[in-house]
Amino acid sequence: MYLRAVSSEEPPVFVRVMADPVRWRLVRALAAGDRRVRELVAAVGQPQNLVSYHLRQLRSAGLVTARRSSFDGRDSYYHLDLTRCADAWAEAGAALHPGFGSPAGVTGPRPRRPRVLFLCTGNSGRSPLAEALLRHRTRGAVEVASAGSHPKPLHPDAVRAAAERGITLEHEPAHWDSLRRRRFDWVISLCDKVREVAPAFPGRPVTIHWSLPDPAREPDPGGDTLPAFRCTAAELDTRIRFLPFAPATDVEQSRT
Repeated sequence: MYLRAVSSEEPPVFVRVMADPVRWRLVRALAAGDRRVRELVAAVGQPQNLVSYHLRQLRSAGLVTARRSSFDGRDSYYHLDLTRCADAWAEAGAALHPGFGSPAGVTGPRPRRPRVLFLCTGNSGRSPLAEALLRHRTRGAVEVASAGSHPKPLHPDAVRAAAERGITLEHEPAHWDSLRRRRFDWVISLCDKVREVAPAFPGRPVTIHWSLPDPAREPDPGGDTLPAFRCTAAELDTRIRFLPFAPATDVEQSRT
């Protein structure tokens, strides 16, 4: 575990890391979605060398990870590991008092069902998996759809990865133009290229980017893409769990 204090007399590493105002602002910016360095520079209003230094500190603490952009290999997207943050937050609270802490993801009632749209290129793997996972996790409490810029048939390993989680993935890939007149509260892009070209949707939805590589292009040494689809499904479910309207219970628990 990265974030464990050396002794009970010292504040937890999480507290020390977050005490820096620049790092706190970087984490706040990353909590809203994956970002490139230049976007983080603009978000915190600090020079790039200082932002890079603080990103290294956050990565060393295990709170932030980086992934090369699939759209422009010269760029990297930084991602806040929300699960590790939640664990570290709880650990820091427990170090002060055992009664501190609350379950992650707990929210109050909402006046109506949130409307969420997931976007990727083919609408054949990442976005239909995300749609199915969110619908399954919320048991219909969220209105969710997915679409792509260049739809193609559903990938069979997406179907298999969903089935391993107790989900029957039945999806007809759609072009995002078919949804251009619908209003969404959240629009979440899952592909670096799509993020650059996605259309605007009415109603000023909250836009989030999750930088996920295409699992269909990530075969193992034997040419099998199912392991990559399993990893994608797991990462999507973790990210979905921290959306403010998604319950924190595991998908696996909902089967019992």
